[in-house]
Amino acid sequence: MKDPVTAITGITYDRDSIEHWIFTGRNTTCPVTKQPLPAGSDLTPNHTLRRLIQSWCTCRGIDRIPTPKPLLDRFHVIKLLRRLPSDRLLVLRRLETLASEHDRNRRHLLDAGVPQAMVGILLDSFDRREPHAPGLHEAVRVLHLVRAGPVEMKLTLQQHHHIDRIVQALTWLLEFSNNHVSYNAVSVMRLLFEETCSSSSSNNNNTATERLSPDFFEKIVGFLRAARATAADRDDHDHHDHRDRQQAVNSALTVMLRVSPLGKNRVAMVESGAVFELVELELAAAGSLTESRRTTELVLGVLFNLCCCAEGRAEFLRHRAGVAVVAKRLMKASSPAADERAVMILSLVCKFSGTNAVLQELLSVKAVAKLCVVLQSDAAAHLKEKVAEILRLYSGEEWKSNPCMDTCLLSRYQYQS
Repeated sequence: MKDPVTAITGITYDRDSIEHWIFTGRNTTCPVTKQPLPAGSDLTPNHTLRRLIQSWCTCRGIDRIPTPKPLLDRFHVIKLLRRLPSDRLLVLRRLETLASEHDRNRRHLLDAGVPQAMVGILLDSFDRREPHAPGLHEAVRVLHLVRAGPVEMKLTLQQHHHIDRIVQALTWLLEFSNNHVSYNAVSVMRLLFEETCSSSSSNNNNTATERLSPDFFEKIVGFLRAARATAADRDDHDHHDHRDRQQAVNSALTVMLRVSPLGKNRVAMVESGAVFELVELELAAAGSLTESRRTTELVLGVLFNLCCCAEGRAEFLRHRAGVAVVAKRLMKASSPAADERAVMILSLVCKFSGTNAVLQELLSVKAVAKLCVVLQSDAAAHLKEKVAEILRLYSGEEWKSNPCMDTCLLSRYQYQS
């Protein structure tokens, strides 16, 4: 231990370990006693044990652990926020440093109302149409770092009344910002839509997804296009840049997944070129299955929602690699969610757009063979039934005569009730 602290249950832990357990792991019980640990409960420094540890180190010639620095508290953050009007850049950089250091600091920043203050800076710059206003990019960075949860986002939305202006401001920022500011902006956007789509306390916020403009979708699709181009232009030796870009892409895809169930949004997304970019994004990620598993799940989830409308299916089939990339990911992404979404996409295509040309394409890219593999795997029963429905729909002579098909297998599911 370097900084021993005692929880209200009487058990002493190293501060970093127990705070990681509480804040990052979001656990609410004591690891040893299993008794409740309320979110606001104090961790009391165990000075006696710390001095014993320091003495033990000294006696054995081991580097003596330093005495911990005074901890940040909510009142210190409030004092910093009061200095925002006069020392904006200095305060924002200090907040950014604090948010980057520790989960405990982020907790105090949230409790002191930092998200609300940062959104205020964002909206003020947006109203004045100053994309390079002093402190704007730092404020969005702080918003990203504090990782506001649903409760904090709800307080922020209540203070600023509508999510619409916040989304408009973040969308506007995507047009003028460099890569890292854009990454932060879409991350904050994801937090907003997670709160909006899960909350039922405000009719205004619940209908926010219904008021999204075509410009919103064009900017999100444009962000994916730019991120893909950046990845193609650079060799990803910079691990941190690659990680930040991948997280930002997943944030944008999460936003699209949240809003795409609404029919009006689906059409707007299709018209903005989303289907093409999603297929291209999955093609670019195909060489790295482990790193792109979450991305694959999100891409296939959004594609499934878009293929629920005729316009989406038409765009999907218009891309020469659309069917192939979905078939390739089937049973290869080590993800039951990806497998299910891939099967559902192929089911929609076969059921509503199953022309002879489409059926031949399914055969040529070995999608039908992959579906047969699903039947022989340990996939969920409902997924196998969906595959069986596809095979029963199109088990005529065209598929039976194809070398990649097992005639007995097709006949088995053709007559299955």
